[in-house]
Amino acid sequence: MFRGSSFHTIDAKGRIIIPKRFREPIQNSGNPGLMISRMDNGLVAYTLSDWEKIEAKILSLAEKSDSMRRFRRVFIGGAFECNCDRQDRILVPPTLREYAILDREIVIVGVLDHFEIWSRQNWDKENSFMEKDMQKEEVRNEIARLGI
Repeated sequence: MFRGSSFHTIDAKGRIIIPKRFREPIQNSGNPGLMISRMDNGLVAYTLSDWEKIEAKILSLAEKSDSMRRFRRVFIGGAFECNCDRQDRILVPPTLREYAILDREIVIVGVLDHFEIWSRQNWDKENSFMEKDMQKEEVRNEIARLGI
């Protein structure tokens, strides 16, 4: 499981060092690679075994709406397999770096079954949105149902 967040840098070649606490779940998945795609102005990274489950779930959906076709096209079609090198780094492809505006300062955020990669700028905006959402009663009620 991926938990916690940390601030990092992406180098000029587009390489990111995977945080030490995230390496074990990746290695335990049976393959040292990740599938990375785009979502919400950031990137999502899944182990290859978890990615296969996502693809199976998407394929099994009876929903064939225009929106779902677009989602599949962008989310699955825009995904890249990224393998970890000997220094526990991944190379983020240029199209994903451009989408997420990754140029130097980044934030890596564990979200249980996957982790996210954000530019510091987009992460700060996302936190601002979350703070506003927390003022909404329906959001507070949804969180309360978790027992938190």
